[in-house]
Amino acid sequence: MKSLIMFFASLAIAAPLYAQPVPQTDGTVRKLDVANAKITLRHGPIVNLDMPPMTMVFRVQPPELMNGLKVGDTVKFHAESVDGTFTVTAIRPAP
Repeated sequence: MKSLIMFFASLAIAAPLYAQPVPQTDGTVRKLDVANAKITLRHGPIVNLDMPPMTMVFRVQPPELMNGLKVGDTVKFHAESVDGTFTVTAIRPAP
């Protein structure tokens, strides 16, 4: 019983860590390479990667995230370093 109480207590403590918002970056789609699951974005600072504004190519994972996007779209996205490759893991049209 004590271990069950400790388990639920640890979940209550850890829950806010999982509820942290994912940092989003503003960007503009410059090029789409659907066949190779790559996107070129002109973007603002990417805080979680300590990256300044620039234009660069990202891998997209999963590739379906590119569905519906077109060159010129203004987007909000999240990028991470996945196995040493800068990868967009979330992207949506900006409001």
